Amino acid sequence: MPRVLTVVDPSAVGAVPGPATSGQAPAAPVPVQHGPVNLTPVPTTRPTIPRLTVSQRSDAFRRRFYPQAGLRDWNDWRWQNRTRVRVLADLDRMFRLTDDERQSIEMHKGALPVGITPYYASLVDPENPAQGLRRTVLPVMGEYLRSRGEADDPLGEDAHSPVPGLVHRYPDRVLLLVTNFCSVYCRYCTRARMVGSVGERSIRKHDLEKAIDYIAANPVIRDVLLSGGDPLSLDDERLEWILARLRAIPHVEFIRIGSKQPVVQPQRITPALTRILKRYHPLWMSLHFTHPDELTPEVAEACARLADAGIPLGSQTVLLKGVNDDVPTMKSLVQGLLRIRVRPYYLYQCDPISGSAHFRTPVEKGIEIIRGLRGHTTGYAVPTYVIDAPEGGGKIPVNPDYITGRDGDDLLLTNYANGSYRYPDPQPDAAGCESA
Repeated sequence: MPRVLTVVDPSAVGAVPGPATSGQAPAAPVPVQHGPVNLTPVPTTRPTIPRLTVSQRSDAFRRRFYPQAGLRDWNDWRWQNRTRVRVLADLDRMFRLTDDERQSIEMHKGALPVGITPYYASLVDPENPAQGLRRTVLPVMGEYLRSRGEADDPLGEDAHSPVPGLVHRYPDRVLLLVTNFCSVYCRYCTRARMVGSVGERSIRKHDLEKAIDYIAANPVIRDVLLSGGDPLSLDDERLEWILARLRAIPHVEFIRIGSKQPVVQPQRITPALTRILKRYHPLWMSLHFTHPDELTPEVAEACARLADAGIPLGSQTVLLKGVNDDVPTMKSLVQGLLRIRVRPYYLYQCDPISGSAHFRTPVEKGIEIIRGLRGHTTGYAVPTYVIDAPEGGGKIPVNPDYITGRDGDDLLLTNYANGSYRYPDPQPDAAGCESA
């Protein structure tokens, strides 16, 4: 096994937080730094060996809750998967659960189980149930309440699936679902109906072959998005088999991968994986970031590996009530993403999946956030706010209206600072009229 070099992030200081034991005062939470992270390389005489960053916060968490595991274990993505926090006993050991959280965990059956990698668990506040990251991974009883307009498959994916595991909704591109497994299960997941529903596994090879045959037989398809579940949760061999089969189809111009692995399990982004991905350019990656607390040294290094491999990185963020639905939090996130070479791409209105009312904000809140970003930070940091329309309608942009009207041949505009401006915009001559 290759030697692991550890870099300790000096910005993460203090003891790792954990639930107070009897007779002890609760440990003070470790402040999360939203500023730039230090990615200074560690000198080594063996430059081909990966330099895996471990922050002080996650290392303290490892020592407290996994004292038998060394850094070699912690930095092994397979160990992270095997050791996910999944049962009530482990959750009780790490977090002070509320009655609401405990009841919802005890009631759970079927799809969307609890699953949190040890690394990601180290970012969760053990004492504060209102912390953004905690709300996204620990269930509450609100999941069992179904509100008007909610559905198990609100986007109508199943109705646009000509073969198992493939969604063909847009004319020139398809969604290929390669697994129902995620290392961490987000409680607002659009595919809550299917992830982890029949055991955690990749899609059967037979079904993948049928889906790839469908793509090969339809020359209008130029763009394939791999999703699931999380495609990067597949082992290298299975992932490369899929990429090679797709790249062999002449009319497939480029491939995209949608993943949260670099965020919840940055250990997965190994040099071996990036070497595989480089072989299948043009390849793009959409990463799922939620909150600035995710911008750790480990994640910054994982994204640097991908960016250095020539993979364009975009972020797709879901707008969530009480998690990231204010301008300061969102600004911290998008500016932090640019620092680690990830372009904020989409801000999604939360899909109306069953039991998601406690996560959804009014659409006006998303418009307010975009208005609070545009002009107040670089345009690269402003994502496109979209609603993925129910029943397969596709992504519809929703933006502040900066056009306030017309005055003759002038368009009346307002800017980010509410200043008023005129832009010359003569109207074309009326149909059938001739100039003198």
